[in-house]
Amino acid sequence: MAYLLNTDKQVQEMLDTVGMSSLNELYSHMPKELMIDGLDIPAALGEIDILRNFQNFADKNKVFTSIFRGAGAYRHYIPAVVPEMANKERFKTAYTPYQAEVSQGTLQSIFEFQTMICEITGMDVSNASVYDGGSAAAEAVAMCRDRKKRRAYISAGVNPLVQATVKTYSWSYNAPIEILPQTSEGLVDTEALANIDQKDVAAVLIQQPNYYGLIEDVPKIVEVAHSKGIKVIVSVNPIAAALLPSAGECGADVAVGEGQPLGLPLGFGGPYLGFMACKKSLLRAIPGRIVGETTDDQGRRAYVLTLQAREQHIRRETAGSNVCSNQALCAITASVYMAAVGPRGMEDVAKQCYNKAHYLANKLQEAGFKLRYSVPFFHEFVTESPVDTAKLMAHLERHGLLGGLPLNDGGILWCATEMNTKTEMDTLVDLCKEVN
Repeated sequence: MAYLLNTDKQVQEMLDTVGMSSLNELYSHMPKELMIDGLDIPAALGEIDILRNFQNFADKNKVFTSIFRGAGAYRHYIPAVVPEMANKERFKTAYTPYQAEVSQGTLQSIFEFQTMICEITGMDVSNASVYDGGSAAAEAVAMCRDRKKRRAYISAGVNPLVQATVKTYSWSYNAPIEILPQTSEGLVDTEALANIDQKDVAAVLIQQPNYYGLIEDVPKIVEVAHSKGIKVIVSVNPIAAALLPSAGECGADVAVGEGQPLGLPLGFGGPYLGFMACKKSLLRAIPGRIVGETTDDQGRRAYVLTLQAREQHIRRETAGSNVCSNQALCAITASVYMAAVGPRGMEDVAKQCYNKAHYLANKLQEAGFKLRYSVPFFHEFVTESPVDTAKLMAHLERHGLLGGLPLNDGGILWCATEMNTKTEMDTLVDLCKEVN
């Protein structure tokens, strides 16, 4: 990306324009205790020395050639066209498209993203994205509340980090959060849901597939929740959504999720992408912004910011949400991924994930790693460990493999995607057999 520095002449011209003689005068209103005399910056280095320094830093990273861990962030194949398109300067330097007449490209890209998210989730409307899957879930819980219904339930099968985010948001709103227990098979306890007797419950948040990779009976959960007057929020894995019935088809009110699997690299935890979609009845409750398609005064197709709750800016202390922006660059990346791979391609990715995870599960069982749950799963599953888990993970790491995620109760959460080859999986199992 090209950036041009301001010359001394340009800086002086800007100072002259505002009636200042120097940069020090420009900041003369600042309190003295906030000012510093200078920075202790080392002497400049040549290009080759700088590159060597950065390479030394990079060499400290542990890069795994094989990854068998998910738990909310997944290693998928990213077609070369995705970063090539998303990294174009016209996208990377674009900012909030308030001026529709000069932001048609950015607005169209957001509109396309919203459209594809609606197709994935089966919902009527999607916003332009939020910061990540956790914040999307928290915002969804908030948008379902009203003056009489403040309480929400979260399934114990929701990603613990997402649970923590929702609790943090809800604490600031003084809104109670309860945990909905699981059955012995790791699924939502619909009997416990049916027995909720509080009249102030606004919504229940579930995950599909859940944190342990298990496929929930979403239609049953929706039926029970709606019979109690409770809205249902489903946190969706967008790759799994290519195979499973959509949240909309299952009758859910809101669908959210982490968009990282849609062309975004693991990247040490971010930046990621939160997507949100809902039924038309909740259109005016969804936070953030929505881009719509219209026509200009000559009848030509045009895009505009259609809906945005202004109280997010002017009455922040009483607003239902304070989200005022969106992850446009990450959303563009996801849009390019979905367009490049296409519906059949996403279905193929999902099938490979499913088949490879089941192959790995069968091989690990043969090696003595018993499956904890017997219900259907997508591309993650939990096993018990017949050996010391820390010792096992260290052994795998020495051979360049990142094993499953050790759980606090002694189990291991494994994951396989289309990126894991049969040879890699067989190697993993052989290495597991070596630990005793």
